[in-house]
Amino acid sequence: MSVFISTILFVMMGIVCNAQNFTRQDSLRGSITPERSWWDLSYYYLDIAVDIEKQTIQGSNTIRYRVLQPNQRIQIDLQPPMGINKVYEDGKELKYTRDGNAYFIELKKEQIPEDYNEIIIWYSGKPKIAPRPPWDSGMVWEKDSLGKLFASSISWGAGSSQWWPCKDHMYDEVDSLKFSINVQEDLVAVANGRLINIETKKNKTHTYHWVVVNPINNYGLNFNIGNYAHFSEVYHGELGTLDCDYYVLEQNLTKAKEHFKQVPMMLEAFEYWFGPYPFYEDSYKLVETPYLGMEHQSATAYGNGYQNGYLGKDGSQSGWGNKFDHLIIHESGHEWFACNITFKDVADIWIHESFTTYSEGLYVEYHYGKEAGNDYQIGIRKGINNDKPMIGYYDVNDLAYSGDNYPKGAAILHMLRQIVDDDEKWRQILRGLNKEFYHQTVTTRQVEDYITGKCGLNLNHFWNQYLRTNQIPQFEYYFVNGRLSYRWANAIEKFDMPLKVFINDKEQWLYPKTNWQEKDVNSEQINLIVDRNFYVPSFYSNSK
Repeated sequence: MSVFISTILFVMMGIVCNAQNFTRQDSLRGSITPERSWWDLSYYYLDIAVDIEKQTIQGSNTIRYRVLQPNQRIQIDLQPPMGINKVYEDGKELKYTRDGNAYFIELKKEQIPEDYNEIIIWYSGKPKIAPRPPWDSGMVWEKDSLGKLFASSISWGAGSSQWWPCKDHMYDEVDSLKFSINVQEDLVAVANGRLINIETKKNKTHTYHWVVVNPINNYGLNFNIGNYAHFSEVYHGELGTLDCDYYVLEQNLTKAKEHFKQVPMMLEAFEYWFGPYPFYEDSYKLVETPYLGMEHQSATAYGNGYQNGYLGKDGSQSGWGNKFDHLIIHESGHEWFACNITFKDVADIWIHESFTTYSEGLYVEYHYGKEAGNDYQIGIRKGINNDKPMIGYYDVNDLAYSGDNYPKGAAILHMLRQIVDDDEKWRQILRGLNKEFYHQTVTTRQVEDYITGKCGLNLNHFWNQYLRTNQIPQFEYYFVNGRLSYRWANAIEKFDMPLKVFINDKEQWLYPKTNWQEKDVNSEQINLIVDRNFYVPSFYSNSK
């Protein structure tokens, strides 16, 4: 979602990688530094006042944590022009130093393993404006169609520390939090979780108190301020009753009530494929925003203009993409893959975007049939560029990732389903992922190992080929004297993905390797077609 950094390509052990220049700030943001590793997040109480006219934020964040090992230095992140004013521990002011976006706070209290301690950070400033929301983070300050003030925070990419002080790394999710937002009295402030109280102040402001009881990652935390109208419904799902709340601009209330009927359809489909919605305790919300959308946990940002498709267009060009609102379905799919299962490092962003893009086709299949879902999955391949590997660099907050994490990742998962060749088994694998890694941060290796184990197949070369290179295997074959010869080309050594083909209209499985294999087809002529659900180009050769 950010501007691409120039790259140098090199080859190591047969796998293409991208070399980039990273800075100390990249490492401070992207790695689990010694000042981060010794403590585990437990609770945030973020209490802020937002002045939309001046475009400023001021307030405090109380950070409660569990001590894992002794240390007296803690790293907290906050990016300029925001700044920390004071830090307190047990009522005593603490000293700190700053290195770019990172603050290193010197603790006075002895840090004893398994103790729970807390610090309170007071801060203020005028946060950066997001230059290209939602692909760049920061604040969005706008006015709606009636001239009312309309604002929203975005934390993707550059980080939550653009507008609040926090432990700004994905590996450690806070267990729960309270978020209080003070705004002028004619506006409504919406955040994650449940609204527990609206407090009226004497200075013609209201403070909205929101509580999240499930673990949440930093970029999943968000606030929105506007002239909101609210309506709700109850969805009866796998875990009982789920409260669904909708906050939309007052002038859009009538069309929102009609358009958001897609939400129960989404929940029904995704609970079937992925298991229960992961945050029943915190409710489900759609919140209208002044930008396109984002996967904020239990408060999905929506800005697609109450139309089907992606800004009215079907990205799959199959016709099925106009049957649903892309932003409602895609961003809500992230509740399972991004909010429930969260990558530890942005280098593994494919875990979020590949599964969620794949979920779009599963939604189509659930409501319109398997072939419709296949049409959609095949259609979105048009967006694949094969410009770089899907896995990036670790420990440096590598945002120069490929857009292929969306359509190519979906194509890979769709192929895996074909290889498993058992639809119910595949559905249980998807549901099992959300159960095995419920409310956890994960690595690519964990996801690979889980799927591989449940498939009962050796997928090591499959993962290395499609995640760690940008080479697309090509199926090469030729036919001589009633025998078919075939192999994988443009593939890493020992690549051995099974392939479904139709030979003279008869379905067959082939098991190509990178060296030539042979098969007796007992025919004078051959017509070979690769199953369309495999993202595999095929080439007929005259000879070896």
